[in-house]
Amino acid sequence: MNTPTSPHAPPRLQLAGITKSYPAVVANSDVSLSVEPGVAHAILGENGAGKSTLMKIIYGSVKPDAGTVHFNGQPVHIRNPQEARALGISMVFQHFSLFDTLTVAENVWLGLEKSLTLSEVTQRITAKASEYGLDIDPMRPVHTLSVGEMQRVEIIRALLTDPKLLILDEPTSVLTPQAVEKLFVVLKQLVAEGCSILYISHKLHEIRELCTACTVLRGGKVTGVCNPQQETNASLSRLMIGAEPPELVHHKVRTGSTVLSVQALDLPREDQFGVDLEGITLEVRAGEVVGIAGVSGNGQKELLYALSGEDTRAAAPMIQVFDRQVGKFGPGRRRALGVHFVPEERLGRGAVPTLGLAHNLMLTRRNAIGQSRWLPGWINVKALETQAQDIIRRFNVKAGGPNSAAKSLSGGNLQKFIVGREIDANPKLLIISQPTWGVDVGASAQIRGEILKLRDAGCAVLVVSEELDELFEISDRLHVIAKGRLSPSMDRAQATVTKIGEWMSGLWESPAGSEPVLRQAQDDRASDNSTGSVRTVLASGAQHA
Repeated sequence: MNTPTSPHAPPRLQLAGITKSYPAVVANSDVSLSVEPGVAHAILGENGAGKSTLMKIIYGSVKPDAGTVHFNGQPVHIRNPQEARALGISMVFQHFSLFDTLTVAENVWLGLEKSLTLSEVTQRITAKASEYGLDIDPMRPVHTLSVGEMQRVEIIRALLTDPKLLILDEPTSVLTPQAVEKLFVVLKQLVAEGCSILYISHKLHEIRELCTACTVLRGGKVTGVCNPQQETNASLSRLMIGAEPPELVHHKVRTGSTVLSVQALDLPREDQFGVDLEGITLEVRAGEVVGIAGVSGNGQKELLYALSGEDTRAAAPMIQVFDRQVGKFGPGRRRALGVHFVPEERLGRGAVPTLGLAHNLMLTRRNAIGQSRWLPGWINVKALETQAQDIIRRFNVKAGGPNSAAKSLSGGNLQKFIVGREIDANPKLLIISQPTWGVDVGASAQIRGEILKLRDAGCAVLVVSEELDELFEISDRLHVIAKGRLSPSMDRAQATVTKIGEWMSGLWESPAGSEPVLRQAQDDRASDNSTGSVRTVLASGAQHA
């Protein structure tokens, strides 16, 4: 356990003249930074400003070209993450560093001291998860987890090392507001005990709540320092991107015919850790944005696989696009109908990490571009590069060019490219998961604005997000998914954080408006002989609903 430090203690971390260059970009240029003991210190900057590279240098996973690092007043040369952890530095990456085929406990075990047995690590994970409200099953294979659940694993793994400096790169990007509140209680306690925190987030209200110091990066250089608690969201935006993000323009909804219709979709889980989909009924019309909220791991992944065509087990009539029964159609046949899809996993599912951006266009649009007119079957590389360059320009993607490997982009810039790729295809139905995950405030406003433009042009849009503010901002109607079941829809004007939070627990009114339905209580009733608690929750829910 950390203990509060002396007021005369040296800085926990001190960087001087840190520089790191890559062939196409200077990620960090003469960066100096000082982090005091027992302080939450924010690193603020737009996508591609060099924040993640700087954190990787501190953690030993990237070697700087120049500069010095001092830790607790002593010069150090951190050659790898193992040496960083030995010093007391832990990091939660934006892009997770987990082995898919191993269990949660095995992944955590790899980063801890070898004297611990796997059984002991499993017990510690369970205890930490319960203590911090980050519930996770230690025995689950990582490949069965949602992105939000993977985030929890990374956070728990870092906390188990009892860090003196904890680096968090977008730690709340896929956590619900309730989970964020619980995490902040933990982080504030760590700070009170003397732990220093380096915190990267594009959520300005989080930075203002947690951090008392802030360093601003722009173009790889330090451009300012401040106390974020003395700033406003608007002033922090100006420090970060040089301007305030544009306000979204909402036009009156003019809905057309039904584009997507899902009727009584039932799908059993494909593995023991999945979620059964039960009676999913959903409709998305031309010219509207329908949002789906919910805690990660409640069936979002299974629903998206069924809608995108990755899972074709549904009966054909259960999923219809323009009245065509597509339940058995794969992704290619659905794209031919104008259905485009943005997955929550950027690397590996949304983009091939080692391929250039131009060639990544062919993942979803190989029948539309990049084919030679005179030599069928041959790739027209020039056409691909031109198309990719147009997307880079339109969505302000910071990249070395259309042939830059997807893995070379920052998380936010890759997200902008993937979203831009699908929007640029002029979809008739766009299904998008976590549209602004890890994206700065300016780019978030742009992506949300582009979604609204699509809607206004007559596209049907389905957005699955764990960002309630985002869903409130762009949705015309809202659903909540809980335990594989979907709530009735609610007009955005009627939605509140409190009501959506209740529905995330499975509590919502039946479509007929009669008895409130408590899904979770019904699931647990068989193992709970006391009906009094169920009646109490039902009564409480009825008052709020």
